[in-house]
Amino acid sequence: MHPALLLVAFALDGPAAPSRPLSEPEAAAAVRDAWDDLVAECRAGSLKERGAKAIQAGGETLPFLERTFGKKPKGGHALFISLHGGGGGPAAMNDGQWRNQIRLYEPQEGVVVAPRAPGNTWDLWHQAHIDPLLDRLILSYLVDGTVDPNRVYLLGYSAGGDGVFQLAPRTADRYAAASMMAGHPNETQPDGLRNLPFSIWMGGDDAAYDRNKIAGQWKEQLAALHEADPDGYEHKVVIYPNTGHWMNGRDRAALPWMARFDRDPWPKRIVWLQDDVTQPRFYWLEVPADQAVKGTRIVAAVDGQRIDLTVPADVVKEVTLYLSDALVNLDRPVVVAVNGAVVHEGVVPRTRAAVDASLASRPDPAAVASAALTLPASPPTEPEPAE
Repeated sequence: MHPALLLVAFALDGPAAPSRPLSEPEAAAAVRDAWDDLVAECRAGSLKERGAKAIQAGGETLPFLERTFGKKPKGGHALFISLHGGGGGPAAMNDGQWRNQIRLYEPQEGVVVAPRAPGNTWDLWHQAHIDPLLDRLILSYLVDGTVDPNRVYLLGYSAGGDGVFQLAPRTADRYAAASMMAGHPNETQPDGLRNLPFSIWMGGDDAAYDRNKIAGQWKEQLAALHEADPDGYEHKVVIYPNTGHWMNGRDRAALPWMARFDRDPWPKRIVWLQDDVTQPRFYWLEVPADQAVKGTRIVAAVDGQRIDLTVPADVVKEVTLYLSDALVNLDRPVVVAVNGAVVHEGVVPRTRAAVDASLASRPDPAAVASAALTLPASPPTEPEPAE
């Protein structure tokens, strides 16, 4: 099980959840009840971690600093997760970068959190343990209603910017927008940013590791992706001339730019490219963990009641669709085609079992499905006729 979910797994134990079909109002009530049950079970432990300013997951610890700005809106504060720079060097250097990071950004409204990376290597924010730690950090702000789940933002400077380049495409479904300051993408690609507004802030003279040149290349890549898919790949790239690695605070413009966006947890089109740290779930799609392989690319598109999936069937053998009335009308038949062949046609019932499975997969109150459908990635072959 994903380490971030260990806190909430026991909330879904007990008698088997009923699988009878639910109406849309019954399903909405089931989602609320399931979330309330989870909160009742895990709230005390989660708030204890937050009070200690140290999140635990997978044997790693994520200390963090926090500042709150403005009056809390009815739906909850915005949450800005701000990743520090530094990287390979002594702990004292990274501690200094961490303490500086919490002072860099002051939104008009929101909670700013600066986590301290568990290690002191160059790839502070690249490693696999970062994903569940940040998931659990976000959850700690959701269980008491402090934060709006659709207004969580990711940003980072220098090595923290490297982390944003890595984390944003592979965990885009957690965030409403992301901003990268003065970092380097390494091997990562922008495909997964289809539904995540993404901004780049760079000094024009920041030539170490060709950061400035690569920022210009990403500007071209993002523009090309947006031109080919005008409803996706919202982006902003600012390269300040005659400016080095430190941008003298001009990158603070990223926060009001990000705050314009709310997350859509049920996008009609998904582009999912697995990076070197893989994910079993992305938005409303899930694959078995052993089939989440680096380099595999799945595209999903919803048109009315039809869902088309393009799946590398040589690697991914099955796909689970977590469905909601926010995505399709679950009172009507749903058609699903995989690689052009229809593999399902019919009503997908709303059930409490689907609600619980979705919540166990991703403890996010805005992304809970009320129906689930697991399908083969390849349609069954027709038997050869007998001679």
